[in-house]
Amino acid sequence: MPELPEVEALKDFLSENLTGQEIVRVLPVAVSVLKTYDPPVTALEGREVSAVHRYGKFLDLATDGGPRLVVHLARAGWLQWRDRLPDGVPRPGRGPLALRVALATGAGFDLIEAGTQRRLAVYVVHDPQEVPGVARLGPDPLAADFDAERLAGLLSGQRRQLKGALRDQSLIAGVGNAYSDEILHAARMSPFKPTASLTRDEVERLYTALRGTLTEAVERARGVAAGRLKAEKKSGLRVHGRTGEPCPVCGDTIREVSFSDSSLQYCPTCQTGGRPLADRRLSRLLK
Repeated sequence: MPELPEVEALKDFLSENLTGQEIVRVLPVAVSVLKTYDPPVTALEGREVSAVHRYGKFLDLATDGGPRLVVHLARAGWLQWRDRLPDGVPRPGRGPLALRVALATGAGFDLIEAGTQRRLAVYVVHDPQEVPGVARLGPDPLAADFDAERLAGLLSGQRRQLKGALRDQSLIAGVGNAYSDEILHAARMSPFKPTASLTRDEVERLYTALRGTLTEAVERARGVAAGRLKAEKKSGLRVHGRTGEPCPVCGDTIREVSFSDSSLQYCPTCQTGGRPLADRRLSRLLK
């Protein structure tokens, strides 16, 4: 799933390649992709892109005097930039193409989604706050005013485990499954540690890991072409998706806890005092 660093890189890429360009066609291909109908997608056509913004994991393409195209790539969605779009109109089918945006220059981009679960979402709105997922977002962890005090305030009323808190978009915007694993590894904390048990020093350590992990990932992704961002993300991960490999910090074997539709990875030595977490429901390790 694209998370804050990849979406930030996509924002920068699109800002460079889209700003000032005229949209001539917006073609929804997958029936499920378009979540709004008023204004219609045709209201974007004939307008120039004036700016590209990011809200958490959402991309927002603003047009000059017109509506905005807001995109959430969900778990398996991605953006493919094309210097020259194929001729002809794409036909709906079982392929990955969900929506195509064509520019007057002949360039444009495709929104694609792998797999059978169609969760990629596109909204045409006058204001990004009209999108429910944007309206409920918590603060951006890379914002200038997001400090350790802000994080402490967000976590103070929570009674949950750290992994879930970090992934809650209404609490902190932009962090997903992969980077929450990376942040907790950098902070040397168990994913099952209760937020209510955090000391002041631990909040400071978590804040440093949060900002540092995301900032480093953004810097790695900066300037990388859209088509290479997925590979760049994977290459920079230290524990997520690396079950069975040695921890780059201590050399212990990275372990995994599986859920119905996802999994987390962690290092026992770095994060849980050397004790493996057998299962989220069965483990009594909440430290």
